[in-house]
Amino acid sequence: MLPKPVSYPAFRAKTAIRDRKVLDCLRSQARITNFGLLLLSLLTFTSLLYNLGQWITVSSSPPDSILSTLSRDSVITGFLNHLIIVPGHAIWNGASADSRLDETFWTLESYQRSSGRLEAFYQHIAQAQTFSVGIQWVGYLYFLDYSSPPSLTHFNRGQTRSGTTTTEAESYLRLAIQSNLIPSDFVRTTTENYALDSYQNLLFSIARFHEYTGVYPERITVVGYEMKRRRFTDLHRTAIRWPKHQFEYIGIDTRDAKENNIALEGEKLSGYTPYSKDLYGCHSELLRKRRARNHSLRFHPYHTYSPELTSLMEWCPADNTLYGGILPWS
Repeated sequence: MLPKPVSYPAFRAKTAIRDRKVLDCLRSQARITNFGLLLLSLLTFTSLLYNLGQWITVSSSPPDSILSTLSRDSVITGFLNHLIIVPGHAIWNGASADSRLDETFWTLESYQRSSGRLEAFYQHIAQAQTFSVGIQWVGYLYFLDYSSPPSLTHFNRGQTRSGTTTTEAESYLRLAIQSNLIPSDFVRTTTENYALDSYQNLLFSIARFHEYTGVYPERITVVGYEMKRRRFTDLHRTAIRWPKHQFEYIGIDTRDAKENNIALEGEKLSGYTPYSKDLYGCHSELLRKRRARNHSLRFHPYHTYSPELTSLMEWCPADNTLYGGILPWS
């Protein structure tokens, strides 16, 4: 005998009755003791904590394949807390410090030529090293003054010029070494090789500090043009919500007053004003500048090693709304 079809009235009636019983059961008052309720609550809470811990561990730590290649010097780990940033402005291609003021050994923009800016570049480098750590040379040996601030200097900015394969940061470091401002094996100076503009100079240097030391800085000092002071202190610092009392700017311009006035006008037109309208530099004019400087189609690695900054790095509001998420220094 064949089974009755599902459409058969008696079958549908039984199914409806069974469904009602299930619904009635779900709606009825449960007979559970206070102890049972507490046990269920504890199990739920434990499960949430475990999954949250797993998520934090995965999201805030690089893969073991990366960590296994890192071996930090004891001078770096748990000691350095002061980040000193030297934003790059050009690329030095020389091999001897004697050529540091010769324009033929620099990759420059047209407006940077015959302007006295090369001396300013060098003074940025020298002032940062003087400010960061005391180095005493005795012949070919050097001794460190550990009473100086526990700082790490970053020469900053990427491979921005099509005429050379080096980065602005690496060229500044080479010039510092060739000028005997620092020894070649000095662990308290490094480079940040991906920034494409001044906002990234600041944010990427913080991420690089974390990559290099394993911690985030507590203080920041920027050594650059005086004319760019307001851009860094009023706009970039504000954009990342860095505390004002933990931020310092040391400004050094050229010795030519006329050139400085011309440069200041250019800064207002091409720097401060665009950033005041686009704090994160991710729209129209400022975005075009980043693209134009990224000839080699490179991108930074900081999403991997500083995932706490990922949301800030990706923040690109239609207006000038400040990023409001949690930050390591907030």
